[in-house]
Amino acid sequence: MNKLGLGTKFNALLLLFFVIGTVIGGFALSAAMQSRAESEVTARAEILTQAMNSVRNYTSNNIKPLLADRLLTESEFIPETVPAYSAREVFENFRLRLEYQSFLYKEATLNPTNSRDKADEFETKIIEEFRQNPNLSEKTGYYDRNGEKLFYIARPLAIKNISCLQCHGKPEDAPKSMISTYGAENGFGWKLHEIVAAQTIYVPANEVFTRGHQYWLLAIAIFIAIFVLVMGAINLLLTKAVIKPLKQLTSVTQSWRSHNIAAESASIDSQKIAIIARRYDEPGQLAKAFQHLKLEIITRQSQLQQAQADIERSEAYFRSLIEQASD
Repeated sequence: MNKLGLGTKFNALLLLFFVIGTVIGGFALSAAMQSRAESEVTARAEILTQAMNSVRNYTSNNIKPLLADRLLTESEFIPETVPAYSAREVFENFRLRLEYQSFLYKEATLNPTNSRDKADEFETKIIEEFRQNPNLSEKTGYYDRNGEKLFYIARPLAIKNISCLQCHGKPEDAPKSMISTYGAENGFGWKLHEIVAAQTIYVPANEVFTRGHQYWLLAIAIFIAIFVLVMGAINLLLTKAVIKPLKQLTSVTQSWRSHNIAAESASIDSQKIAIIARRYDEPGQLAKAFQHLKLEIITRQSQLQQAQADIERSEAYFRSLIEQASD
């Protein structure tokens, strides 16, 4: 590690931080992306729920009154007058679209007229929770049913129209055709404003997980791209501002060891140092220190050369005196 250059060490440190950050952030990001995927599925379910409620209201307010006389006179029950039936049929049309094929819709009811709407144990708990907490408008989560994990969105269904009690109040008030079709045992005894069902949409969990994983991969790809760009920019700045000036200063000092420093005063290397010394950052301060050091070395070299010349002159003078004395 000590033999590596400054740029290599810096890159290794950045890479280490990136790996650690990716591992730590990956968990948080995964949870966030999973939550985003769930929110998207919930938003799509919201569209379906609004559509189903619109169908229910239209059926209750328009279709059922329009066919009220036929309900009383015909022997065969008309299921299109039931809001739940109409909503379920419209939902099946939604499922023809690719983005809704995996969605399942159920108006899970505690005491339904049609046995296929009967709430199971899990759905019964949800309805009871809605009853105990009237302010709870939605419940979401995951549910294992027959070995399959499902993501669900449930909302309470209450009796809001008094016309609903014609079919769900007392058996004697219900149309004879309905009694002959479904019997008089189930689907009665409902009360106005009572929560009787959970309007539930199910989505296979693997679809939610797959979408969350796709979002996670996209976020990681964007993060890596940003990291590469930032790392490249930092490397460029580091090379230009620090590494290149240091290499130039190192090259100059190496040339000082093999040449006369005084002769280097007008050289290209000295000009490079002068350029770096104009800067106000740390490399600039280091270059100024090099200039001062060079000036001090040149001064001392000059003093040493002068001293050596003086010594040589003194030696020559004493030699001449000795030669004269011997003569």
